[in-house]
Amino acid sequence: MKKVLPRLLLSLILLVSVLLAAFKFPGYKKINIVFIGDSITQGADNKVAYAPSGYAITYLRDKLPAVTVNQANAGVSGRTTLDFLPGQIDFINAAKAADTLYTDKNAQLVFSIMLGTNDSAVKGPHGAPVAPQDYKHNLSTIIDTLLQRYPNSKIVINHPIWYSPNTYNNAMYLAEGLARLQTYFPEIDGIVKSYKLTNPGHVFIGDKAGFAYFKKNYANTFKFEQGRKGVFYLHPNEKGASGLGELWGKAIYKALK
Repeated sequence: MKKVLPRLLLSLILLVSVLLAAFKFPGYKKINIVFIGDSITQGADNKVAYAPSGYAITYLRDKLPAVTVNQANAGVSGRTTLDFLPGQIDFINAAKAADTLYTDKNAQLVFSIMLGTNDSAVKGPHGAPVAPQDYKHNLSTIIDTLLQRYPNSKIVINHPIWYSPNTYNNAMYLAEGLARLQTYFPEIDGIVKSYKLTNPGHVFIGDKAGFAYFKKNYANTFKFEQGRKGVFYLHPNEKGASGLGELWGKAIYKALK
């Protein structure tokens, strides 16, 4: 009898947990997520780099066991906000993935966006360096177009993550780029704040902790990459992708609530 009671109690706790999760998300049978970004989102090198989106999906599936969670990863290496403006091939490809997912009326469509790393570069990527006001304009244009095309969607905007101030591969980033990257943060926060007034319930701030997380833990969360200014840190390794993915998952979960 003593062994049976704890088992019954455990079963009851698990049942209540599932019911509570379902209660918090009463309309969601499925959640379909399109991840938009650069190589950090893409997980560019299959041998040594990993996609944070996969870990975000795992986090959400653990939090929402009664909900089906799917993803489309539209991250592309080297891309800036200019590459995802309407009419550009990367926007078109992201929209194709979203079109397929949006037809499922039993699902909530979510866009998770992290752009800015390549915008901040001194030279190399398309349009770099992108001034803060231009970054804001580009990101707002992307959001406006997504909301026009998918009016019932939710959009989560993540802050870009830290990179080492000696980062210099095919593109030049360096300390100047890292400083510019951080000027994008208030622009993102301002964009989200404005949409709370003009289109409430659709645009949300995403992860803001990743920058500090990678700055503090760069030695074991990034790949070691040889560049023109020595070993630099730009792309998460498996541990880093797992940590970033969980942060994205938490942000999406919060937006859905």
